[in-house]
Amino acid sequence: MQTNSMTNTSITVSGAMIKIAALTAEPYEDVIDPEAMIKSLADSRTPADLFTFIQRPPDTTPLFSYPLEWDNMAVLSVTDYDHWWTKQINDKTRNLVRKAAKKGVVVRQVPFDQELTRAIAEIYNETPIRQGRHFWHYGKDAETIRTENEEYSDRSEYYAAYHDENVIGFMRLVHDEKLTNIMYILSKIAHREKAPNNALIAYAVKRCAEFGQRDIVYAKYVYGKKGEDKLTDFKRHNGFRKVDIPRYYIPLTVKGRMALQLRLHHGIQSVIPQALYARLVHLRNRWYGAGAS
Repeated sequence: MQTNSMTNTSITVSGAMIKIAALTAEPYEDVIDPEAMIKSLADSRTPADLFTFIQRPPDTTPLFSYPLEWDNMAVLSVTDYDHWWTKQINDKTRNLVRKAAKKGVVVRQVPFDQELTRAIAEIYNETPIRQGRHFWHYGKDAETIRTENEEYSDRSEYYAAYHDENVIGFMRLVHDEKLTNIMYILSKIAHREKAPNNALIAYAVKRCAEFGQRDIVYAKYVYGKKGEDKLTDFKRHNGFRKVDIPRYYIPLTVKGRMALQLRLHHGIQSVIPQALYARLVHLRNRWYGAGAS
């Protein structure tokens, strides 16, 4: 992975055979002028075959004529907290929010300081396996976490879920003029029965209701061919819905143009039948689960 900074925009290039450039902060920034971006990529000689960008909610009708595919995001449209509580979630989710409070979970906005980075490091390093796969944050120390979270700090808010004055979960919200993104939300597995993530989501809704009507984005609703999983269930139960968004692909080289025509830009998984891919994911999760037990 290679990063190239151009003016005030950071570009990340990923991929082995087909190199694809994208905004490093893709979920948090819009591409206003794609032609200017393409020119910048050419002028900086960024080694990429394709440039991809998304069109973020609420503008989901395609605005550009470039080749596109439909991607998705998990979106919660906030009007006010009472509407979310009575109309957008079910009894089970309401009971989990109540349960968190009864168990003594308290959510507070906190500064991003050494105390929080140490707490996040403890959560990251609780287990090497999460959601049936290797947890890519496992092994990070507090200094690494501090460095990684310096970007967008001017438009970020940090929240911690406490139990007996110990941090058992945290959430980072990134705001812009259009959306609020949940960049991170994670809690200790040892305290899962206290429903700290539900308490954090409820707090995010309260916070965003203060801005007036606003969308909260929590990454994707479904990922590729994997289909719906436990994380999708969590998002749905907390009021998020699947919103389809345009993802544009612009060839920068002859190889990129050919890859797009042959649909090779998604890698080997694009040619694996969905049923087989789901089976392979299931087997992988069982393997990691056995190793963690």
